[in-house]
Amino acid sequence: MTPAVPSRRHAIAAELRVQISTGNLKAGERLPSETQLATHYKVSTPTLRNALALLQAEGLIEKVHGKGNFIRPPLRRITYAGGGRTPFDPALQVSIRTTNLRARGHLRALLRVSSNSPLTEFLCITHEGKSPHSLARIYVPRDLAPTAQLGPTPWLQGVEPTSAEIRETVIARLPTPEEATTLRISSTLAVLAITSVATNATGRVVEAAFLVLPGDRADAVFTTHTTTKEREAER
Repeated sequence: MTPAVPSRRHAIAAELRVQISTGNLKAGERLPSETQLATHYKVSTPTLRNALALLQAEGLIEKVHGKGNFIRPPLRRITYAGGGRTPFDPALQVSIRTTNLRARGHLRALLRVSSNSPLTEFLCITHEGKSPHSLARIYVPRDLAPTAQLGPTPWLQGVEPTSAEIRETVIARLPTPEEATTLRISSTLAVLAITSVATNATGRVVEAAFLVLPGDRADAVFTTHTTTKEREAER
């Protein structure tokens, strides 16, 4: 079977990727204009933009409106461990904004509460310097919300000790305009969107969380612990 010939956009992206990885193109350096690059590679401007979009999705370059395309500095990768509220990394800071609101729509259904039940929302953004790394919106019934001022505390690193079950749904999608603005990412960069619902031993939902992790700097890790009976059944 004859091997597939890479498309022009993939070939251009591959060549630029090598130049970035070898240091020929350095962090912070501005690429030639799209017109100049299209002329150099003898392709149309749309084809050239498609090639650059591949590198943008990998986090290798970023397009600054009105200024051009720039080589991005290496991004710190973050790891989300299943069951956590936000990716935890001691090198990252966490900013938190608290808002009181009433349960409506999908929140009412997820938390299994009546309409207009009082909730507390925690908007958590992890960042390194001025660079945002993840976004989380956490919703807790008002009577369960911590009363102390929150900061980067253990409360953010895992669900409430009273949680008996955590159900998580993970999808890959494009960011909403609000998410792209908050995380300062391209609207074409895929994100991991995680919906986490925690219930206690009585079956009450104690927390619902929505996490958004940019695909160019995040890994999601889920660990399964089998019981003795399950191990015996596998033999």
